[in-house]
Amino acid sequence: MASLFGHIAVSTAIGYAFFPKQVRPLTLVVAGFCAFAPDLDVLAFRFGIPYESEWGHRGWTHSLLFALIVGGLIGLFVSGRLTWKGLTAWFVLSMASHPILDMMTNGGRGCALWWPFSAQRIFLPWRPIQVSPMSVSDFFSPWGLEVLASEVLWIGFPCVALVWMTKLVKRG
Repeated sequence: MASLFGHIAVSTAIGYAFFPKQVRPLTLVVAGFCAFAPDLDVLAFRFGIPYESEWGHRGWTHSLLFALIVGGLIGLFVSGRLTWKGLTAWFVLSMASHPILDMMTNGGRGCALWWPFSAQRIFLPWRPIQVSPMSVSDFFSPWGLEVLASEVLWIGFPCVALVWMTKLVKRG
């Protein structure tokens, strides 16, 4: 999986690039939550559900259907005076970005992106992102530093470029 930092960087970039009028401290926090929420499926390990199960890690919570339904519900709940369509799109895209990033990592068993139509775990053909440790203690190690360096290169720089390019296009 990509790290929490990588997932939140993408949700933040999506907000600033495509939904700047919706960006507020609360919406950034909610979009960040949407970006990492699919990894709450690691709780399945506590209940004896194996990784490879469709109900396990990188299973149903890493599907586009999950992103659409849960992101949509969160958008409805949070919207208030803000535009429901913009917030919902931002939250759905933030949640959908999670499995895409995970499918770009060099570890794990792939993501059930097309669940419930297929429980097959898939990766993208190009996998440059170092897989993140699952424990906090392992994150503060040479492996964790390698993950951060990988994410700065393959997630951070593209996120900054996306926001910068959309600002240039809007001016131009």
